[in-house]
Amino acid sequence: MSDDGVVTTTEVEIYGATYVLRSGQEPEYLKALAGEVDRRMRELAGHLESVDPGRLAILVALNLADELSRNRRHYDGERGEIEARVTELVQRLAGAVA
Repeated sequence: MSDDGVVTTTEVEIYGATYVLRSGQEPEYLKALAGEVDRRMRELAGHLESVDPGRLAILVALNLADELSRNRRHYDGERGEIEARVTELVQRLAGAVA
């Protein structure tokens, strides 16, 4: 969200359709997100004979959800490893200081 909390209107184009978004996010950020969705829809459409834009959007949404889920699992795993390492170092420090 923008620092000042102002809601703005941003026009974006995704797969040939124009959408007007109201958001507290920066317009450039929203346009970049829309550009990524558009890119993925066009890329996926290039691999299919013919597909309804709605179905294509669902497939892209599922791909994005899968990517997000994988990134979260990876992040959570790394965070767990870091927390374990910090705990170990704190214990070592406590033993060295005592």
